[in-house]
Formats: sequence, C-alpha cells, structure tokens
Amino acid sequence: MKKIIFCITMLLPTLLMANDIIPKYEVRAVWLTTIGGIDWPHSYANKYDEYSIQRQKKEFTEILDVLKAANINTILLQTRIRATTIYPSNIEPWDGAFSGKPGVSPGYDPLEFAVEECHKRGMEVHAWVVTIPVGKWNSYGCKQLRKRYPNIIKNIKGEGYMNPESYKTGDYLSKLCGEIAEKYDIDGIHLDYIRYPETWKGYVNGYEARQNITAIVKQIYNTVKQKHSWIKVSCSPIGKYDDLRLYSSHGWNAYTRVYQDAQGWLRDGIMDQLYPMMYFRNKNFFPFAVDWKENSYGKTIAGGLGIYMMDRHEGNWSLSDINRELTLLRHLGMGQCFFRAHHLKSNIKGCYDLLCDEINKYPSLIPPMKWENRKSPDAPTLLTIKDRDKGCDISWKNMGKNIHYNIYASSENGIDINDAKNLLITRYYNTEVTIPSVYRSIAITSTDRYGNESAPAIIKEKSIDETIPTENNTYIRCDGFSIKVPYNNINSADILLIKSMQGQILYVRKNQRIILVNDIPNGVYRLYSVRKKKFEHFLGQFEIKRDK
Repeated sequence: MKKIIFCITMLLPTLLMANDIIPKYEVRAVWLTTIGGIDWPHSYANKYDEYSIQRQKKEFTEILDVLKAANINTILLQTRIRATTIYPSNIEPWDGAFSGKPGVSPGYDPLEFAVEECHKRGMEVHAWVVTIPVGKWNSYGCKQLRKRYPNIIKNIKGEGYMNPESYKTGDYLSKLCGEIAEKYDIDGIHLDYIRYPETWKGYVNGYEARQNITAIVKQIYNTVKQKHSWIKVSCSPIGKYDDLRLYSSHGWNAYTRVYQDAQGWLRDGIMDQLYPMMYFRNKNFFPFAVDWKENSYGKTIAGGLGIYMMDRHEGNWSLSDINRELTLLRHLGMGQCFFRAHHLKSNIKGCYDLLCDEINKYPSLIPPMKWENRKSPDAPTLLTIKDRDKGCDISWKNMGKNIHYNIYASSENGIDINDAKNLLITRYYNTEVTIPSVYRSIAITSTDRYGNESAPAIIKEKSIDETIPTENNTYIRCDGFSIKVPYNNINSADILLIKSMQGQILYVRKNQRIILVNDIPNGVYRLYSVRKKKFEHFLGQFEIKRDK
C-alpha cells in the first residue's frame, strides 16, 4: 500500500499528460437531488393542471439530454428524501417538492416517469434512498414517522434520525427499499447516510456500532436481491475510509468516525458498488482514491467528485483540480460520479465541456456484475436489413424480456467491439434501428441486466461512396448524424470548428474523415479547419434536419 500510494503521487504529473485511455466499461454517474427541488423539479405540478405536469416532466428530460450528451450513463435519483418519497408509497407520504404540499401527489408518478426516460436514453437509474436522517423534528415526514414508530426516532439538535441500534430500523428501511425494487424497473438502490450521525451520543463501542450499521445494510441487500438479483445495491460512504499509514483522515472518515465498514461490505458480498464522497483535493484525495481501489474486491467503485467546490462561494476550486482527479480515477480503473447535476449542467468553470470534448468523448458501458452472474446471453438473431437513401434500417429478434442491446459502428472495414470508439448506441431497448450511411461495419450485441454481453452479430460490411455532393463547392451533405470532411482538407488541419451562421464557435471536433454531429440540435452551421498557426479555412456549410 505505502509503495503504491507513493508511486501514484509521484507519477501524477505524467498521468495528467497521458489522458488517452478510452475505457469501454466505466460508471459515469450524477447525483440528481430532489430535496427542495434544487436539481429537479423547479416548478410544482398538480393533477388538475396537465400543463404543470408536462412542464415538470420537460424539466427532467432536458436535464437527461444534457447529461446524455456528456455520456453520463448512471442517474442516482433522490427517491426517499426525509421520510418522504417521490412516488406513491404505501409506507411513507409524498414529499412536497413536486406538488408544493407535503403528502399531496403531483398528479403523476415521477419515479416511474424517470425510469422510463432514463432507459429510453440508455441510462441506468438508481433509487437514491436517504436512510437514517428523517428531517426536522416537526417536519411532515418526521412527524408521521414518529406517530407510527415513536421509539426508533431520535431528536438530535432539532433533527430526526432513525435509531441505528434498533432492529426495527433495519426492518423498516428494508421494507421501503423492497417496495421500490418490486414496483419499479430500477437498476439500483443507492443508500445515502447509512451511518451514525457524527453527533450521536450512544453507549456502544466502535465494533458494535459498525455491526449495527452492517446489519441494516445486510437486511436491505437481502430484501432487494430477493426481488431481482440484478439490482445493484450501493452506498455513498464518507470519502476517506480510514486513516492510512502515511496520510491522516484528519478525524473525518467512514470506518472509525461514523462506523461505515464500506470496504467490508464489498468483501462480504452485501454491496455491489460504492460512490465514496471524495470532496477533497490533492493529498486528501489521491492516496485515498488508491485505497478505495485496492480494497474494491472486484466490485465497482466510482469516486464522488465535489464539482460544487468550484463555486467561488464554496471552495473556488479550479477546473484543473477536477481534471486531475478524473484522470487519476480513470488510470485506476474507477468510475466517476458528480455532485451534483446542476453544477455539471451549468458547466461551472467549463467542467461540462471538459467531459464532452475530452474525458467522456465516447460512450461507455456499466461494468458487468460478474460476482452475481457470469453467463453471457445469446447474440441477436433473425437480422433483416433494408437500405435507405441515408442509411439502413436494421431489425432483429427480441432476445428476451430482460435483454437490451449495444450497437457498434465503424467507418473502417471490420469492427472491434472492444474499442469504445466504435460504441454508437448503448443499452438500447428496441429491436430496430436506423444506422447512418457513413458506416462500413456494424455489429449488435445482446446484454443482460447484469451487464454480461454476447458475442457480436455482424450486421453489415459495405463500401461508402467517397464522393461528396456539393453545391457551389460550399455545401456539405449531412444525414442528421454525421458529415464527411472533404478529402483535400483531411490531412492538412489539426482540428475542426463548427460555428453558427453568425460566426460563434459552438463545437470543436478532432479532424478526421467522418465527424459525428448527433449531439448538435437542428439548424444550419458552418465548418472550418484550423491549422497549427491558427489559420481558419472555411470548408462549407451544412444543415442538420432530423425528424422530431
């Protein structure tokens, strides 16, 4: 441990210059908060006003579209807030964030809607459950819970907490998580604040306290897995597991301060993923990231990054702070998770651009749960192809209820499904798709709910017409998904600029024969090449026009 941490710390400047790893498997997650509507929703809805419902839904889909463009593949959606929920529960009342009134429905089921919309975009959605805290002592949810279970709610400085030393707490939380797992097609249950409050005044020792929290985790895990074994159980522990030999946690850690044995939960098989809240920098981040990786026991760990700290009122961190942390996480083979959705969506100090243009330029798949199931599904069969003017329509047999599909495409002859650059569509739930004509080679794989992937079914290998129809030598044809760069410019420039018709730079692309524009809205744009001396050369204009 000591030697590895020292080496990582010393090599960090070199690693930052080697950010060229393109992982096929990587968790890229975001915490999407609903408490007080700080991420979503920003408006109220009620069953008597359909417009208010649709407005609230549109807010969510717009957030998802932005995150999808940054190749985020996992949404941790706050589902239990403070003894209140964002779905019609038989156990707890509605939270007021959606209707404006605690205990009142917004006129639809936000969790059901969120699951459907995330899956449409190939994203996993995990129900984020705040466990021990239940809100202000006289808040609606806390009061309702105290009436039913007066002996398991503790008052600490005006805040209500479930008692981790009562077996009834484990019974209650496991029942709630089981309800979510049974009613919704979720991909995970994400436990937040599954620990002792740091201000807890109790009489048990550290070992007993950890055993109490572990018993609750185990009970939740077993309940959820009885519903569906592919549902991932995860939590967000304190970002430092414990003091390290060379580095102190300065009194704030998971194991000895709040009694979270998160690494032990991975080891003992009662947790599938961890999202440690690593909202620190430099020596408070790097060695502790290595520690999480070294004690992952083959499970998935995504480092939680506090991008809110780039706000000048929080920590005024620089973008390079986050870039350094992202780079190390990738070199360690760990995932990334951002707190929170608003700060990523608002592109604070350019963090969203960093993901889109560099870090997450290509999609990635969720690492498979090999510890649960290792059997690969069958490859898609009964494939049919219909050529169209702008591509080809492909369909195949439905391979089962709990199967989705990954689609790979390459502009070269032959296709390597181990190369993430060839990932075109991930976690696709339909059995038909239209592929743009720019691709020579196409393959489709089946994937089960554990993330196990089949052998590829090679769909089509074809030649592409290398001529580019032009109009007055300035028009570049666009099929809505990609454009071909004229041959006489492909080797003479470093990058390509996509500008608005008013001359504003909107997107930057690496100079190559074919560039994707599937993340760009409908409209008319101008394409420029840029050489080393920053001389811009106008290549032509193109129009993106997709059917809505």
